[in-house]
Amino acid sequence: MLGKMSGFIQLLRKRKELIPLIGFVGSAAAGAAGVSLYFLLTKPDVIINRSTNPEPWERIYPSKPQKLITINQQWKPVEELELVKSLTK
Repeated sequence: MLGKMSGFIQLLRKRKELIPLIGFVGSAAAGAAGVSLYFLLTKPDVIINRSTNPEPWERIYPSKPQKLITINQQWKPVEELELVKSLTK
């Protein structure tokens, strides 16, 4: 393992143009893993275990935004949905 790593470092010393490429690819991979983990843990429409939550659409609230970024948009609850929600409780 150490021999392979030293060979990689020697390659980077010989070909310095690969350093930014490896940096960008590594940053992209870390960002993709981070966003995937964020969506997996915070979004209600992503299901890990179906037995504990067989109907995930019931936990999505219309007044809570589901987008990652919302610019200049006001979220107001829909009156009809709130009425139905209060009647079913």
